[in-house]
Amino acid sequence: MLYEIHMLKNYPPVNLNRDDSGAPKSCIFGGVARGRVSSQCLKRSWRTSPLLAEAVGAENLGARTRKLPELVAAKLADMGVSQEYIDILLPKLSGFGNKEGKENGKGNYTAQVVFYATEDIVAVAEAVKEKLDACASTKAVKALKAKDLQDAVNGAEVRPVTLDMALFGRMVTSNAFRDVEASMQVAHAISTNKLNMESDYFTAMDDLLSGDTMEESGSGMIGETDYNASCYYIYASLDTDILRENLQYTPDSEALICKAIPALIRTMALTNPSGKQNSFAGNILPSAILVECKEEKVPVSMVNAFAKPVKPEKDNDGDLILGSIQRLCTEVDSIQRSFGLSVSRRLWFCQDRYAQRPESDCVVCSTLPELLQAVATTGE
Repeated sequence: MLYEIHMLKNYPPVNLNRDDSGAPKSCIFGGVARGRVSSQCLKRSWRTSPLLAEAVGAENLGARTRKLPELVAAKLADMGVSQEYIDILLPKLSGFGNKEGKENGKGNYTAQVVFYATEDIVAVAEAVKEKLDACASTKAVKALKAKDLQDAVNGAEVRPVTLDMALFGRMVTSNAFRDVEASMQVAHAISTNKLNMESDYFTAMDDLLSGDTMEESGSGMIGETDYNASCYYIYASLDTDILRENLQYTPDSEALICKAIPALIRTMALTNPSGKQNSFAGNILPSAILVECKEEKVPVSMVNAFAKPVKPEKDNDGDLILGSIQRLCTEVDSIQRSFGLSVSRRLWFCQDRYAQRPESDCVVCSTLPELLQAVATTGE
């Protein structure tokens, strides 16, 4: 089954996802500049959210890191390997994660960032421990090659992966770990309205300066921070068949999947990117959520509802949120009438202050918990 999730979130002044100049990311859509939040930013905010960990169990989530040597070293210490041997091995473990198995001369961390499950760390530690058991001295340990250690790690094709890895995928260039095709596609979120970039000029005052002398006048620092306020359309699709295939070697995978889908949607709804939140506190809940469940896997983004930007000064008495919700409803109905796509179940939630809904057949949920409950029972 294919689950498609559509959300509208209206943000106050924020800088959720910065480009190389420190400004909020943007793009051109419909010939007009829009605010943008990258899919990478969204996915990281979801998979690292405490809400998801609490719902599915932290043990079912992995870690994306370059610190494999440290993780393996800690496991080897638990196995009783001497610290002397571990210190020799650390540089060699930095060769993991790339096909050549070449040590990273810059430090005891891998050249690539790789997604790891706990089982991956255990598998590497066990393979390395087996090599160490055959070494009679520190000289023999020093003679071990990083590539040989990596090649000694077996069973990648049947090793369990974590839920977040099964959702968002993993690409590696080492046979010690297997590639995982993402079961979830996530679009870059874009604003439904035309982008209006602004800049905050600020000063930092020194609390211990009295200003009584020329040397004590002025501020301790002057700076600028770019920001924008936009209503974002968020879209993602989840193929449960690919998710199930990815988790086929993971214990109790069916129960995990049933629990994960509503937990993921709840996390998407209640989680926001962390960029500059201490400065802007843009902690926003969705104004509308549409979930479409399809046996026929034809994914469709509703983004063209906003090809012409919503203009709050003209649409719906200046209510950008209401205008965006109505555009989304109109697009749902237009696509249904024009293409007649098969939708097994369409679930709709909208904040009660707006009281909008598509004309097409849908289950209207008055609360987010009601929507999540409906999602949980869809696959039954």
